[in-house]
Amino acid sequence: MENLVDRFDTSRTTLETSLDNALAGCEDGELYIESSQMENLVFDNGRLKSGNFSTGQGFGLRAVDGETAAYAHSGELSLSSLKRAADAVSAVRSGAGGNYAEAPQGTNVKLYSDENPIGAPSFKEKVKLLEEIDAYARSADERIRQVSVSIAGSWHQVEIMRPGGLWVRDVRPMVRVNVSIVVGQGERQESGSYGMGGRAGFGEFITQDRWHLAVNEALRQALVNLEAVPAPAGTFDVVLGPGWPGVMLHEAVGHGLEGDFNRKRTSAFAGLMGEQVAAKGVTVVDDGTIADRRGSLTIDDEGTPSENTVLIEDGILVGYMQDRQNARLMGMAATGNGRRQSYAHKPMPRMTNTYMLAGTHDPEEILASVKDGIYAVSFGGGQVDITSGKFVFNCTEAYRVRDGKVAEPVKGANLIGNGPEAMKRVEMVGNDLELDNGIGMCGKAGQSVPVGVGQPTLRMNEITVGGTSA
Repeated sequence: MENLVDRFDTSRTTLETSLDNALAGCEDGELYIESSQMENLVFDNGRLKSGNFSTGQGFGLRAVDGETAAYAHSGELSLSSLKRAADAVSAVRSGAGGNYAEAPQGTNVKLYSDENPIGAPSFKEKVKLLEEIDAYARSADERIRQVSVSIAGSWHQVEIMRPGGLWVRDVRPMVRVNVSIVVGQGERQESGSYGMGGRAGFGEFITQDRWHLAVNEALRQALVNLEAVPAPAGTFDVVLGPGWPGVMLHEAVGHGLEGDFNRKRTSAFAGLMGEQVAAKGVTVVDDGTIADRRGSLTIDDEGTPSENTVLIEDGILVGYMQDRQNARLMGMAATGNGRRQSYAHKPMPRMTNTYMLAGTHDPEEILASVKDGIYAVSFGGGQVDITSGKFVFNCTEAYRVRDGKVAEPVKGANLIGNGPEAMKRVEMVGNDLELDNGIGMCGKAGQSVPVGVGQPTLRMNEITVGGTSA
């Protein structure tokens, strides 16, 4: 495999010398080089609606001094472009000649294969697969009115250079398959969806068993919503299902535990290290070391190996997710959470796979404990205010619970609350931890990166539910 540093129009020795000169007098920084291939096919209304393929490459040069970071990037891998980038970031150099930050520790771990999902299966084979999935879905139920199926793959090659000759590399595959179905009865229409993916080739995700499951689950959710009644409004005990509902934990709690928000004291968790921020029994981790998972990284985008970072342990706040700059300023260790969307973006603290560990309760026991409540199985969009911790999340599949039994499905349910306060309302933690199916994307400061979420079944007491029925 070709090294990206060798695409520059100069020798590696000259490149290293130029980088050393560019970051002289800085506390930290790196040259980040990236090459990417991306493909996306969408089959909608019985035909191939779109097919996109793109390639790209470029570099980003970052210089860090104290709280200041300067960043320049270019899509041209040339010595002249690097020199212009060095001029652009030169203002951040203190010139004090202090010690340059110690390089990240190396690793021999590799969390996923080098398989490039763009070339296999071929474009023709992918279109044929989309046709098969569409035909199977349309034959499944006469109430189906629309089917949309998409396949997306990407392959990124990343190389990071630091002054002193350190050079590390990573190759990152990614795939995703998604099925969305709209069903109708009379004038009423409802939808359901199911997605799956991870850092691997398409192989395991396009077997007939897997895409049959995807279609059947999307259809099941749509038909459930077709029978749903308006959700009640009020305060209820809420049971959250395992797996994807962990997206609420990601948003309402995870972002608040990223290092930059806490260093700047703009997080609702700022200054609470060592204090009780959740109910006993609640342990939350960010783990970038799980093989093939969507949020996993061999190394982050600063070259730091990923790790399993405990954030909340038995309800006590014990850690933050850190990139190099914020970790240094806070007197902490980097945790492998320095991430960026592409070479055109500077890194910042971001989540990888963030989830709550399993507890001791059986899921049936948890549901049986609720006299009158809501059982939220899946979530759609949501909004969170990091500073206050306030959140609103829309349930895409939810049910009433009456006398410990799952009753009628409801639609239009929104969970409303405050992240830290909601974590203290966790009454029971299930023994059925699940991670999501590999579909998560996380946005922050205009950048999007792939992430994973997860949790066991949870009971949370007295949560505000916004609905349309009294």
